[in-house]
Amino acid sequence: AGVIYFNNIGYLNMCGHGTMGVAVALAHQGKLAPGRHLLETPVGTVGFELQGSGKVTIENVPSYRHAADVPVDVPGHGTVHGDIAWGGNWFFLINDHGLTIDLAHVDELTLFTVRVREALEAQNITGADGGEIDHIELFGPPRSAKNHSRNFVLCPGAAYDRSPCGTGTSAKLACLVAAGKLQPGEVWRQESVVGSLFEGTIQRQGNELIPRLTGTAYVNGEARLLIDPHDPFRFGIRPE
Repeated sequence: AGVIYFNNIGYLNMCGHGTMGVAVALAHQGKLAPGRHLLETPVGTVGFELQGSGKVTIENVPSYRHAADVPVDVPGHGTVHGDIAWGGNWFFLINDHGLTIDLAHVDELTLFTVRVREALEAQNITGADGGEIDHIELFGPPRSAKNHSRNFVLCPGAAYDRSPCGTGTSAKLACLVAAGKLQPGEVWRQESVVGSLFEGTIQRQGNELIPRLTGTAYVNGEARLLIDPHDPFRFGIRPE
């Protein structure tokens, strides 16, 4: 199967939790059995294992840290440092930011990360080959002692991720391995700003780092779209 992940302003290169959702939705429709499957995405083919009860493990595209401790001057916040990494999308990952990562501070977190993204663009700081950094990821202490970290992820369109972000967690794992803080095969438990959880590991395949992430998704509704042949806007409104 193939998939395109739409968001509020366009489409994403890759989406980890979206892939989990696709797997669970296809299983709900009786089109997919438990086991390992492949899915074509805009950045390549990813594997996933449907385990039942909403649990899915995805094998993401190769991920890597592009640059470490990159400074960016953010108006109103001074110089902020972060890593640039690829996990299926381009990320700027910030550990030291002075903010509290919880739902009560979502507006403040959003405003700060939007300013970081604008500053990256204004200062022409990019990923490899000029790739636009369109995700900003903040990290802080976990809520549960069983986990390693809690994150806030700004996505394109100034929306934040309710999951721990599959591509963002992949980017984080790649940075940890590059920094010698995580060994291939070790488990990293990543909380999101809403408290949802991914378990991640990373494996070496030759010179590449392949993240594996486990999370859950649930079907909570079904929709039926009707197309009336007499409706002049049945396929949407398009600019002339």
